[in-house]
Amino acid sequence: MDKQLHHIMKKYLLLGLVSLTVYTVDAQEQQLRGFSSKSSSAQLSLEKKFDAQLSNVNIGKNIKELSAKPHHLGSAQGKIVAESILKKFRDYGWDAKIETYQVLFPTPKTRVLELIAPTRFSAVLKEPAFAEDATSGQEGQLPTYNAWGADGDVTGELVFVNFGLPDDYEQLEKLGISVSGKIVIARYGRSWRGMKPKIAYEHGAIGCIIYADPKEDGYYQGDVYPKGPFKNEHTVQRGSVLDMVIYPGDPLTPNIGATKDAKRIAREDAPTILKIPVLPISSHDALPLLAALDGPVAPESWRGALPITYRIGGGAAKVHLNISSNWDIVPAYNVIAKIKGSTYPDEWIVRGNHHDAWVNGAADPISGLAAELEEAKAIGALVKAGYRPKRTLVYCAWDGEEQSLLGSTEWVEDHAEELNKKAVAYINTDGNGRGFLEAGGSHALEQLVDDIAKVIPDPQTQASIYDRKKSNAITKAATVKLKKTLLDRDTLTLGALGTGSDYSAFLQHLGIPSLNFAFGGEDEGGEYHSIYDSYDNYVRFKDTDFKYGVALAQTAGRSVLRLADAEVLPFEFSNLQKTVSKYVAEVSQLSDQLRESYTVENRLIKEGKYQQAANPSEVFFVPKTKPEVPEFDFSEINAALKSLDGASVKIATISNNTNLSNKSRVKLNQALFQAEKQLLNEGGLPLRPWYRHTIYAPGFYTGYGVKTLPGIREAIEQNDWTVAREQLAIAAKKINNLASFLNAAASE
Repeated sequence: MDKQLHHIMKKYLLLGLVSLTVYTVDAQEQQLRGFSSKSSSAQLSLEKKFDAQLSNVNIGKNIKELSAKPHHLGSAQGKIVAESILKKFRDYGWDAKIETYQVLFPTPKTRVLELIAPTRFSAVLKEPAFAEDATSGQEGQLPTYNAWGADGDVTGELVFVNFGLPDDYEQLEKLGISVSGKIVIARYGRSWRGMKPKIAYEHGAIGCIIYADPKEDGYYQGDVYPKGPFKNEHTVQRGSVLDMVIYPGDPLTPNIGATKDAKRIAREDAPTILKIPVLPISSHDALPLLAALDGPVAPESWRGALPITYRIGGGAAKVHLNISSNWDIVPAYNVIAKIKGSTYPDEWIVRGNHHDAWVNGAADPISGLAAELEEAKAIGALVKAGYRPKRTLVYCAWDGEEQSLLGSTEWVEDHAEELNKKAVAYINTDGNGRGFLEAGGSHALEQLVDDIAKVIPDPQTQASIYDRKKSNAITKAATVKLKKTLLDRDTLTLGALGTGSDYSAFLQHLGIPSLNFAFGGEDEGGEYHSIYDSYDNYVRFKDTDFKYGVALAQTAGRSVLRLADAEVLPFEFSNLQKTVSKYVAEVSQLSDQLRESYTVENRLIKEGKYQQAANPSEVFFVPKTKPEVPEFDFSEINAALKSLDGASVKIATISNNTNLSNKSRVKLNQALFQAEKQLLNEGGLPLRPWYRHTIYAPGFYTGYGVKTLPGIREAIEQNDWTVAREQLAIAAKKINNLASFLNAAASE
């Protein structure tokens, strides 16, 4: 690091430690975005009272109470947890009820995994209880399994496919190894778990095993549970493998709420239920399977931390996999609580966190739910003292999130017409830990989050959570250039949202502006979706004094209150315009890089110079000729972005006009929260029409991971030039629609 940069960083970090005091003093004089000077003072006073109501002790009590027993979707304890949450909302002064949906949910009936050649071994498929973890031996735990894999009894040769990603199958092709008619074993990591069996099936596999390699989150990373936080040899990550990049929610009721009388498609016709059996296993159960593999030694990047030589297999090792489930329709209990707005009752600020867990779920999801409940308690106390939010608050505790967003998706689909008219924004949390603010969502709300993050204290350093996040990013930046860029940046950047939590139906299906918050980065471990996601684990290795629960409640709660009471809603479309411009530059660069790469490869193949040794026997693999990458015309979408830039300036000018009449302000606010819907494509994305947002979507082959400008980007990645051009035109049209919509709102 050069001396000048070191001096700047040291000065910045020192300033960060005292920034809270500066921000707190300045905040009293601050005019908030969307508020007049007078109303800003009142709002800041309200938020100070809100903060005073938040208790880390109460958050800890709720985490302990609600994670005391296993409470998965459809269980008796799940209903008890929902009813307990309902009572809490009512005690806090909210008008609350349970809305129940009837959803499909497979639970294990048969789970058999055996190595039958060259030796024999039967997998244990069980996590042991520990004295140090009081809830780890309870009755009612779901066994280790993946929901939504197919029933199947299959026997076949075993092939190791690394993380099971498309690039890994390209490597197998180079090695001359096919998985057709075979069973694959992939390690957790690098992608959402559901991608691994999906891609395996596309390559002809008849079964998929997913194991936890200690290199990712086991002894390679640190002490294992219960001594430390990382996976012990028997820990297994349960989880859904539903193909939710097609659509999330109940697979039998796409696009409609799964009410009691809903029309359901046949299970065999549901495109999101996988076609091969899938089973997650521990590193203990994986070791004999991997040790039995023959064939070429795995590439260095494929090797984990088990004490074996990692090989690909596809020969001597054979396994028997037998999976069957009970495919039951079960109730999903969504708890919905409201406080009616005093001025704009038909404008809703929606806040949510799920309550169901794979087992006890202290971290995922109860830590986030406890923060939401603490917000509800604090707001309820303010209401009892005379406060009335201008807009209606809707606080939700979702069921069935773990099985691929069942509760939230069914509620959104069921209430789509009303939400389209009334929902201003959706604010989501899930699990919560310790460390740094993680924030993602609609970029028109980026400035709102920036304002809030700069006044909330970090529990450890007392710097603002913004400063601590920035300091961490600078420290971890890989290059001096990037460090300097981050030093010069003075605003928070929101991440784009893919999927994996309850914001999906709001943002990507209905186009409702959404935010997602959590704290993390200093709470790494291996308890995820296991019996060890417990209160005992949480208080030892996560947010030990529950103070980051308070920070989460402050972040989400202030966002709710600002949106609820703003005279003019704090949407900044210039932030959206700048962000989408970066995405356009990225996909343009992607097409240029692909063209250059393919041109070089094709020339080498033509000249006979592109041959690679496939395996130790020196069989050579010659790649297939790549298609010619055409030039793409980005002029139309860039012109649309220029129009959006002008429209963003106009709407910002109007939003900052303090002389607007009440009637004009009402019309302006309606336009501001309806604006993001202009970016929806009615026909949806290619191959998955449920996802309609042209800017954000989960990747078709990444799952949770986001793809921005997904229609264009994925078509280019998949070498589908016709679709890429079509999606480029659609995105340009939608950006133009947004610009026209904002211009019309400004004119009115």
